[in-house]
Amino acid sequence: MNSEDGFRDMTHAIEPRAGLAAGAATLIAATAPAYAQTSPVNFPVKPIRMVVPFAPGGGTDVIARQLAVRLTESFKRQVVVDNRAGANGIIGTEIVANAPADGYTLLFVSSPHSVNPSLYAKLPYDTVRDFAPILMTATSPYVLVAHSSLPVRNIRELIALAKAQPGQIDYASGGAGSSAHLAAELFNQIAGIKLREIPYKGAGPGLAAVLGGQVALVFGNALTVKPHIQSGRLRALGLASPKRSASAPDMPTIAEQGVPSYSADAVLGLLAPARTPRPIVDTLNNEVHKVMRSADMIEAMKIAGVEIAIGTPEEFGRIIESEMQRWGKVVRALGLKVE
Repeated sequence: MNSEDGFRDMTHAIEPRAGLAAGAATLIAATAPAYAQTSPVNFPVKPIRMVVPFAPGGGTDVIARQLAVRLTESFKRQVVVDNRAGANGIIGTEIVANAPADGYTLLFVSSPHSVNPSLYAKLPYDTVRDFAPILMTATSPYVLVAHSSLPVRNIRELIALAKAQPGQIDYASGGAGSSAHLAAELFNQIAGIKLREIPYKGAGPGLAAVLGGQVALVFGNALTVKPHIQSGRLRALGLASPKRSASAPDMPTIAEQGVPSYSADAVLGLLAPARTPRPIVDTLNNEVHKVMRSADMIEAMKIAGVEIAIGTPEEFGRIIESEMQRWGKVVRALGLKVE
C-alpha cells in the first residue's frame, strides 16, 4: 500500500465514530435517559467489581476510580476497582467475559478493546457477542507532547524537522498496537513523515522515558501528561482530538495545524457480560448517567481533560463496532499483527 492509499483508508476510517460520539455527548444535557427504564428491586445487594484491564495509575484507571467512588455513594454498595493488566487489556477482559451475567462484575474499557480484534490473530472472547454494553462514559483525548530539549513548539515545526531528519526523531509507545503506537503511526501516515517507535512495557514507562529525555515524543493521555505540561517538563504540541477541549481551549488540535482529519482520542465506557438481564443493564446505565451528570463529576472530568459523553446501551454498542472498523483499517494499513 502506498502512502496515498493509506491516507485514504485511515482518514475514511475516522469518520463513522464522529457522529456517534457527538450524538452521545449531547445527552449530557438531558435531565433523564431518553428510553424506558425498569429497575429490579434487588439490585445491587452486594459489592460490585469493576475490572480495569490496565495497570493502576493510568488515565483509564483514574477515571474508573472516580466513577467507582461515586457509584458506591449512589448504590450504597461498594464498587471495587480490580486492576487486571496484561496483553493490551485482554487478560482483564477475558475475566469479565467469563463472569456470571448478574451485573456484579463489570468491565471499564478504553480504545484497546476495539483495537485488539484486528491486532491479535485470536482472542479468548468475542468483542461484540460476549459483552452487554451499558454506556459510553467519556472520551479522553491524547496529547502529543515533547521533551523540552526537542527544538519544536508546534506540529508544523515538528513535521518540518521530521522531514529534514527522517527516522531520527523517536517516540515512545506502550508496545505494538498500544494507543500511543497507533496514534503515532496514524500521525506518520497522514503527515507523511517517519517518527521512530521506541516500545516500552506500558504507557507509564514510555512517559517516564520522555520525561527523562531518553525519547523525544509521546502521545500521552491528557490526564497523565497535564501535570508535566503545567510544570514545564513537557511541551504540548497538539491535541489528538477532532475539536479543542473545554479544559484546555487554548491548545490547538493536530488537525488544525496542518494534519487534516487527524483524530486519536480514546473512547471509555462500561460493559457487562453478555446475557446480563436488561433491567440490570438499565439500572446501571441510569445510575452512571446520574453520576456523570453530577456537578462534582463534571468538574473532576474537566480538570482531567476528559469530555463526558453518555447515552444508551445501544449507542455504545454501535460506537464499539464503529471503533473496531476505524482502527481495523489502521492496523491493516500498518501490517500489524500480534500472535
